[in-house]
Amino acid sequence: LLSSSSGLTTSNQKFCKSYSACCSILSDTDIIPPVLSPSRGFIRQNWDSGLPSPLPSDSFKYLSWHDIEEHDVQGNQLHCPRVRKGPSEEELFFRGEEHTLKKRKLVTDTEKWQKKLQENWENCAELNLSFQDLGDLYQVENFRRILQRLIRVEKLWLVDNSLTDLSAIRLPRCRELNVNKNYFTSFKQLPKIPQIQHLSLAENNIMTLSGISDLRHTPLESLILKRNPCEFQESYRQQ
Repeated sequence: LLSSSSGLTTSNQKFCKSYSACCSILSDTDIIPPVLSPSRGFIRQNWDSGLPSPLPSDSFKYLSWHDIEEHDVQGNQLHCPRVRKGPSEEELFFRGEEHTLKKRKLVTDTEKWQKKLQENWENCAELNLSFQDLGDLYQVENFRRILQRLIRVEKLWLVDNSLTDLSAIRLPRCRELNVNKNYFTSFKQLPKIPQIQHLSLAENNIMTLSGISDLRHTPLESLILKRNPCEFQESYRQQ
């Protein structure tokens, strides 16, 4: 009995050691070691695929197309460009995304002028700048800068950009403007659009029709106000 008990105990010890070793092996497989990158230092690997994360293309995710070298694409050739400005250097360091930083250099006046020519917003006739996800003030300011340069745009889509006031913007040739799903509360917050023919303001927060008289001097043919609070006003269509 003692021998049997001793044998059982010995067997249990062997089983525990074996089980512990097995658990150790399994736990080791869950820990994916970091990969040493010559340019980025240590970076983590993706648990699912084992590929290094972030991906090589990750370093371009905050760049506008005109910041990428060796191409001659201009703004008026793009119908749905991503124009949202990326985070500042401080913000990238705070997020641990310093690998996305483009190497900074002293930009000359000539290079600034070349960048402006490459953006070429002044010659855009049709442009879709919807869904830009403008979460920060500096992104909104950059967006306004672009809108101020659209002096020849005729068709413009600005859907779902959390816009509240564009009254300082003038779009002298714009015939079709779609600003659905924004935060406009009044017609007075719209840009100056003397040539407007088709205006869509669906899903904003237009409470009253105050300021709509400014559109009487335009060649307006259609006005969409679906899902705005002013829809609940009696006979609002007749006004």
